[in-house]
Formats: sequence, structure tokens, C-alpha cells
Amino acid sequence: MDHYDEDGNYMQQEDDWDRDLLLDPAWEKQQRKTFTAWCNSHLRKAGTQIENIEEDFRDGLKLMLLLEVISGERLAKPERGKMRVHKISNVNKALDFIASKGVKLVSIGAEEIVDGNAKMTLGMIWTIILRFAIQDISVEETSAKEGLLLWCQRKTAPYKNVNIQNFHISWKDGLGFCALIHRHRPELIDYGKLRKDDPMTNLNTAFDVAEKYLDIPKMLDAEDIVGTARPDEKAIMTYVSSFYHAFSGAQKAETAANRICKVLAVNQENEQLMEDYEKLASDLLEWIRRTIPWLENRMPENTMQAMQQKLEDFRDYRRLHKPPKVQEKCQLEINFNTLQTKLRLSNRPAFMPSEGKMVSDINNAWGNLEGAEKGYEEWLLNEIRRLERLDHLAEKFRQKAAIHEAWTDGKEDMLQKRDYETASLSEIKALLKKHEAFESDLAAHQDRVEQIAAIAQELNELDYYDSPSVNARCQKICDQWDALGVLTQKRSEALQRTEKLLETIDQLYLEFAKRAAPFNNWMEGAMEDLQDTFIVHTIEEIQGLSTAHEQFKATLPEADKERQAILGIHNEIAKIVQTYHVNIAGTNPYTTINPQEVNAKWDKVRQLVPQRDQALIEEHARQQNNERLRRQFATQANVIGPWIQNKMEEIGRISIEMHGTLEDQLTHLRQYEKSIVNYKPKIDQLEGDHQLIQEALIFDNKHTNYTMEHIRVGWEQLLTTIARTINEIENQILTRDAKGITQEQLNEFRASFNHFDRKRTGIMDAEDFKTCLISMGYNLGENEFSRIMSVVDPNRMGIVTFQAFIDFMSREAADTDTADQVMASFKVLAGDKNYILADELRRELPPDQAEYCIARMAPYTGPDAVPGALDYMSFSTALYGESDL
Repeated sequence: MDHYDEDGNYMQQEDDWDRDLLLDPAWEKQQRKTFTAWCNSHLRKAGTQIENIEEDFRDGLKLMLLLEVISGERLAKPERGKMRVHKISNVNKALDFIASKGVKLVSIGAEEIVDGNAKMTLGMIWTIILRFAIQDISVEETSAKEGLLLWCQRKTAPYKNVNIQNFHISWKDGLGFCALIHRHRPELIDYGKLRKDDPMTNLNTAFDVAEKYLDIPKMLDAEDIVGTARPDEKAIMTYVSSFYHAFSGAQKAETAANRICKVLAVNQENEQLMEDYEKLASDLLEWIRRTIPWLENRMPENTMQAMQQKLEDFRDYRRLHKPPKVQEKCQLEINFNTLQTKLRLSNRPAFMPSEGKMVSDINNAWGNLEGAEKGYEEWLLNEIRRLERLDHLAEKFRQKAAIHEAWTDGKEDMLQKRDYETASLSEIKALLKKHEAFESDLAAHQDRVEQIAAIAQELNELDYYDSPSVNARCQKICDQWDALGVLTQKRSEALQRTEKLLETIDQLYLEFAKRAAPFNNWMEGAMEDLQDTFIVHTIEEIQGLSTAHEQFKATLPEADKERQAILGIHNEIAKIVQTYHVNIAGTNPYTTINPQEVNAKWDKVRQLVPQRDQALIEEHARQQNNERLRRQFATQANVIGPWIQNKMEEIGRISIEMHGTLEDQLTHLRQYEKSIVNYKPKIDQLEGDHQLIQEALIFDNKHTNYTMEHIRVGWEQLLTTIARTINEIENQILTRDAKGITQEQLNEFRASFNHFDRKRTGIMDAEDFKTCLISMGYNLGENEFSRIMSVVDPNRMGIVTFQAFIDFMSREAADTDTADQVMASFKVLAGDKNYILADELRRELPPDQAEYCIARMAPYTGPDAVPGALDYMSFSTALYGESDL
């Protein structure tokens, strides 16, 4: 186990060195071969190796070289002399370097190494191996030997037949080495084919594969390991540490390679950005150099077409050629800033473009370009404006003149039309508004005429070559303008004069319509009323209609005056038309009523009045006959209705009161029924009167509140009630005879029933019945009462009739008698005992009845109880419930 001294120096336990002194020759052989191979695996990096470990390290040169290779540091300059002192000096330098790494060497001196002491040399190499190959191993908070052992255990854990517990016998079968290789490079070994009982094959396979594919030299011999009871621990640890460093080194190498590739990629990208900047800057500066002379060219053109072409070329430059260059300039600045940022983040020097290609140089060149561009644009526009001036004035004159001439085309013919002579008032008003709009339009065109004259004047002052044609055209426009003004005034006066005449006629039309419409409605309403088929049901209604008709006839003279006034308005309109020769198109716009229609409807009203008189007289006679029929029916109905009601009340009293025996009541009711049937002829006579009323279509009768339907329903109820009451008495007689109920009991039942029949309807509702039972001593729960109601009210109507009440009470009395008889029989069987035996019941009763009783009896628990004793009192409780028995 590795340790550190009080100063923190790495050291090895002394007992290890004591054990080294007693090394087994086989172990020494294994160490010598293993340590030699380990040293050569590092020395070959420096292009050398050793053959004999104790001889080749004696001068200290290769020992120092080994330490430089495995530490990556430079040691002090070695002595090149051949003398012993030089060798000791070199070995001491190596040992001092080992000590400087925190390793405290025990019992190892330079002289022993120079003298070729094999054990000391092997001990020194083992110390170097521990410090540089094993000490830095760290696995899950363990280091050195324990860390290496834990690493092996973790890596080989998934493999069967591999159990690494140490660095000697755990490796003898070779499966541990094969498992390490397969765990990291499964393609190198087919682990499934290995056998634990073939260690030679396993070890040689592992050693050969490690040497061939993992660059781990063959430090052990399979024969030595298999032939030794306990392989050398140091040799095994040294060889296994090579696996650890090989596999962990491969991962570190891959990480380092990736890091190098990433750095190289960044550098290559930065170099590409530099090249792109240089090329883009050169191309942009060259384009600016070629473009500025073109923009500074101020050679004028003689024709407008040539100048327009220059302007079009400039616009193409602005629209097509310059925008890509603006984008290139922007991209150039973005690339420059991105490149500088990447270089700064990579701790690289800032990028300095070639002379004249700095961003500021490009910005200066671009500013010169935009200055030349602005001056060129201003020059182009001034030249074009100069050449456009005269052509513009001439074209402006032609355009305004053409617009004005197009507007005046047809205006003189329009102003000379006489369309107002046949127009209606609304059309005249529309023509006036249209003319007013034309006058506004005419005034608006005054500015255009003045502009045309001003442009013609300016063209004359500028000596325009075509001035004569311009002047002639201008004069024609001015003369036509004056003529339009005169015609406009004449048409306005004619339209206003015609409007006044038509407005007068329109007012008369409106007055005719206002008076004719209500008068026409009155006549139509009168005709509708006079021809209306009236429906009345009383003489008062027909008298009201006759009175209203007389009032209507009184209004006819005044209506005739209104008719004559309406016709007078129409005559006045005809007079104006004839006097002023007004051409009226169409009829009155405010109404469709005409004088002929007014006269025709008036004549119709005059014809209908006497016809209405005759119809009212005939209806009055019919209503008098209907009144006679109403009174005749009412006289009889007012007698029969109360008679039926009185009979119903008498039957109710008979059914409730208790006079005499049931047979006396039955005799009395049958006599009563006979007197009711004898009343039937009067009902039939009333039916005949009702038939006459229906034929006369009489639907109401103020002289009586009884209708035939009421009488029929009452008569049928009366017959039904007397029959039902007789039937109830008959049923009561049957119940009495069947149950042996006395007259006094019946009277008592009737008295109780009547007492709780609070509504005096001959029936009790459920609450009244429950109150009656409680008053009679019944201890009722909800379930018990529901059971009783299901007996007395099987149809679930919520009522209890007297017959149902009698049935229930008689059945209760019979059940009580039966219970008394049963209990008396049980007492006879029991004798003087308070219980009865099951065997006694089986002996005295039929088998089924005996078992029936036994099943319903509870065991007797009194002080005198014996086996099989039954409480016969529980039989009564089971069958009849709680009672006073």
C-alpha cells in the first residue's frame, strides 16, 4: 500500500524492501522482464532501449533519459565521463529528480545502482513505476494501487469467471487480461470462446493482442505466470497499469485531437474571412474607381430624348447597379467585425487589412461616390427642366383647350331644348337643380378659360413657333364661352316660370288628394258596414245596430257637401290648364282617386241605405222570438237545478245519519229512488226546450245560471249516488250477517267514522283514518300503517270508505278472537307449566302444523326452564303482533 511521510513525500513501506531481499528467483525473473519491457516502452520514444536492466542503467544516462521521457521535463545536464564518479553523479541527479516529485527513497543509493545491484535497481524502477504509472491513477476517490485495483474490478465486473481481488493469483487464468481488452476493444477478442481451464491460451491471446493492437509490449510470459503458485505482484501491477494508461490515453488522445481540429477549423475559418475581406474590398474599391468618372461627366445633350436616356441610365444605376454594392459594403463591415471578434476570442492578433483597404478607406471612397452621385443627379434634373419648359407650356395649352372643348361639346344644344314644356313639377324641379348644377359647373370652368388665355399670352411672350394657331384656338374658345352665358340665363328664366304654374296645379292636386282620400275611405267604410252581415244574439244588440244606422243616415247631407267641394277642386285644375296652355303629363301624382270614382261610390252608398233598413227590421223580429225561448227554458231550469241539488244533500244525510236498522234505511232509500225516477218527465220536457234553443242558435241565457249540460250531469250524479248508497247499505247488511256484528257495533262504527270524517263527504282521507286508528288504541308505526292502508285502500286512492272501514274493523275483531282461542289451547297443552315442549306439540298436532308452531316460538328462558322448552307466548307475538294477550 502507498503512503506519504510527515513532509508529504511519497514513500514505500520498508517491509516491502525486506521482502525484496528475499525475492523468489521466479519473481525476480518476472520483475526483470516486466520492468525491462516497461522501460523500453518509454525509451523507444527517445529512439533507444535497454537489454540488461542492472547494466544499462549503471552510467545513469538512460536512467535520466527514462525520467525525462515519462515526466516530460528536462533534467540537469548529465556527465559524459566514463569514470565511476561521473556515473554516480548522473544516478544521483536521477534520484534527486525522483525525490523532487515527492518520493522518499528508502535504502536506495547511487552506488548500488552503479555497482549493478539487481535488487536495488529493480526496487528503484518499481518506485519510478509507482510514482509515474500508478500514483496518478484515481478511481472513485481511491488512488494508486487501490485505484488501479478498483478500476480493474469495475471494468471486469460484467464478465463471468473473472473476480479480480489482487494483483497475483486473480490474473493466473488470463481471463482478467482478456476481459479488460474486450471491455474496451470488443472486436479484438471473441470472449465467448475463452475457457477458464485453458490459462495458457488466454494469457498468450491477451499478450499478443495487447502488443499487436494496443502498443503494449509483452512484459510477461504465460509460462512464468502459470508455472508460479503466486505470480509477482509488482510485475502484474506494472503490466496492468499499461492497460489503464493505454485505454485512458486513447480517450485523452481523441479529446486532444478534437481540440486541435477545432482550433485548426477556427484558424482556417479566420483565414478564409481574411481572404474574403481582401477580395471583397478590392472589388468594391475598383467599382467605385470606375463609377466616379462617369458620374462627374457634365457634357449636356441637345435633345430631350438624349437627356431622358441619361436620366434612365442613372436610374438603372440607382436601381440595379448600386444596391448590390451597398449590400457588399455592409457585408464587408459585418465580416470585418466578426473576424475581429473571433480573433479576440481566440487570443489572436487583430486583423490588419492591406494598405488602402481599411474600413475607413472604403467609407471615404464610398462618400466620394455618393457626393459625385448627388451632383450628377442635380445636373440631370436642371437640364431636363430647362428643355421641358417650352414643350410643357405648349402641351399644357393643348390639354386644357382639349378638355374645355370636350366639356362645351353639345352644351349649346342642351341649353336650347324646350323639354320643360311637357315636364311634370317633379321633373321641372329636377331640371332646375340640374340647371343650377350646370351654372356651378360653368362658373368653375371660368378658371380654366382664364388659364388657357394666360398660357397663350405666355407662349406669345416666349415667341413660341406655333403662336398663330394657339391664338386662333384661344379666340374661338372665348367667343363660345360668351354664347354659353347668354343661353344659360334664358333657360333659367323659362324653367322658373314653368315651375310656378306647376306648383299651383300641384297644390290643387294635393288638396284634392287630402280631401278625396278620407272621403273615399268614409264611403268604402260605409259600403262595407251597409253590406256587412251582422250577427247578434240579443234584442239589445239589434236595437243598438238600428240606432247606429239612423245616426249614419243623419250624416249623409253633410257628406254630399264634401263631395261637391272635392269636385270643385278638380274643376279649378282644368281651368288653369286650359287658360295657360299647360301640357300636363299623367294624372294626379298624390292619389289614384278620380271624380268619376267618387260619384260612382256615392251612388252605391245611396242604394245600400234602404236595403240595410229592411235587414234590421227582420233581425229585430227574430231576436224577439229568441228572447221568448230563453225565458221559457230559464223558468224550468231554475226549478229543476235546485231540486237536484236538494236531493243530493238529502241522500248524503241519509247515508251519514243512523235512523233505524240497516233494513229500515234500505227501505227508505228505495222509496226515495222511486220518487227521483218519477221526476224524469220534467227533465225530458227541459230537453225539448233546449232543443229549440239550439235550433235557434242561442248560445247564452242571462235569465238562468243552469245549462242543459249542468242539469244532465246533476241528474246522472243523483241517480248514481242513490244507487251507490243503496249498494253500500246492502254490503253493510252482508258484512254484519257474515261477521256477526250487532246493530250497536255498526252504530258505534258509524259514529267513529262520522266523527273523523271532518269534511262530511262520507269518506276519510289517510290522515283522518290514521287519527281514528290511534284513538282506538292502535300503536302505529309507518310500516304498520302502510300495511293497513294497503288493505282498506287497495287501489291506492288515498281514501277510506265506510264499507272498507267496517270490513277492517270486523276482521280485526275476528283476528283477536282467533288469537284468544289459540292461546287458550296452548295453555291446555302446557298444563300448569309456563312453557310447552316441542315433543308435546309433535305428539298433539299434525306434523306440518307442529313444525309451523315450533319455528315461530322462541326458547323459554325462565328459572324453571328445561331442555327443549318453548315460550308459547312468542307464538302469538309472531302471528298477531304485540297485544294485550
